[in-house]
Amino acid sequence: MSNITDLKLVELVDKIKKKELSSTEVTIAFIERSKKSKKLNTYISENYENAIKKAKIFDQKPDFKKKLPGIPIAVKDLFCTKNIRTTAGSKILENFVPTYESTVTQNILDEGGIIIGKLNCDEFAMGSSNETSYFGNVQNPVSENLVPGGSSGGSSSALAAKLTPATIGTDTGGSIRQPASFTGTVGLKPTYGSCSRYGIVAFASSLDQAGPMTHDVKDCSLMFEIMSTYDIKDSTSVDFKRENYLTNLNENIKGKKIGIPKEYRVDGMPKEIDELWEKGIKIIKENGGQIIEISLPNTNYALPTYYIVAPAEASSNLARYDGVKYGFRSKGENLIDMYEKTRSEGFGDEVKRRIMIGTYVLSSGYYDAYYLKAQKVRRLIKNDFDEAYKKVDAILTPSTPSSAFKIGEKLNDPVSMYLNDIFTVPINLAGLPAISIPAGHDKKGYPLGLQVIGKAFDEQSILNIAFALEKNISFKNNITDWWIK
Repeated sequence: MSNITDLKLVELVDKIKKKELSSTEVTIAFIERSKKSKKLNTYISENYENAIKKAKIFDQKPDFKKKLPGIPIAVKDLFCTKNIRTTAGSKILENFVPTYESTVTQNILDEGGIIIGKLNCDEFAMGSSNETSYFGNVQNPVSENLVPGGSSGGSSSALAAKLTPATIGTDTGGSIRQPASFTGTVGLKPTYGSCSRYGIVAFASSLDQAGPMTHDVKDCSLMFEIMSTYDIKDSTSVDFKRENYLTNLNENIKGKKIGIPKEYRVDGMPKEIDELWEKGIKIIKENGGQIIEISLPNTNYALPTYYIVAPAEASSNLARYDGVKYGFRSKGENLIDMYEKTRSEGFGDEVKRRIMIGTYVLSSGYYDAYYLKAQKVRRLIKNDFDEAYKKVDAILTPSTPSSAFKIGEKLNDPVSMYLNDIFTVPINLAGLPAISIPAGHDKKGYPLGLQVIGKAFDEQSILNIAFALEKNISFKNNITDWWIK
């Protein structure tokens, strides 16, 4: 039999249910591999001993009705986990241990999953390269000194390196899909309101959404099925009919109308990305899908709109970190001095930058000029998609405008860093679902992704289209274990 860590999630579930493998064997295999991965810096907090204990308890009295029977999973450190440190990649929460569980991680636990650790991420999910984390940058296992994308960079790196059979991330402007593209993995950003935000450390409340990151579309369907539930504890949670996404997964896309937005053909886009897109279009045609040229005219305004709305919401959400209630506290001569020192010492540069932008656009005299205008443009962006979906069932685009870049390459150029999200941000502003699947490599051998965007709450359709593409692409990740100690 192949190495346990080479098996995908659905395969592991099947083998545990058939008693060909035990939860303890699987958990130990992923933990042992994780212990050798210090070079990648994917973990912030490890839960190894406790995880092995839980695996042994599961094996004594296994419940094979569970969808994740004794499966070990490492999760992004933005999800609150009861009695396990949750930092959001920030100094200000360095020693925060929640007394409650996020709904999404509780769903995983309820289905038999075992949390083996918390994965590194950009501080408060603000970043596109996992270089803003207080706990240091994460390495992409694809190649040395390469970013894994962000903010869910620890999740994408750990998954690609087979330190966890599946994982979860959060996506505010592309933070699941972009790192998935950079590491040759699958990442789904669900419809806003599909997965509960309860217990997720907030960045931008009207944009944040949890989603699965996996090796293939089958695993993604299973994880999404588990994650997506209605939650009365989250006022943005939507009560709609959830599907059996894995059972209903099929590759038949005959007659499906797939839109190709002309605005996504940006100037200076590498030839490899364009060729990849054409490859995806060809596969859809060969499998009976219909390609329709569409227009999303307000696409060019998506990035500036996002970088007004997201920082505004962040400045409001991060006001709670003041050194009084919990988290890091600096000593000050008086209350105001303590506030100022706590926040200036506790937050990193990127977080401070976004708080300052957000506070500015919400301030008296600028609210109407910036924030209110951005909300109106956001509505126009959503209207573009609504109009397009009168003609098409889904939309196909590249996931990112480039492959992964070198660590440090864009750190001092925030605008260049922000441009990484050019293909992903519009989807968050419109609250729609989108999936990134690995579809090829650039000339350096780095992975490139294709993105399928769907109608609200129609995740089944984009999973099916992605499944059809995946079957015809037969992507293979060229990852060696150069990082193993």
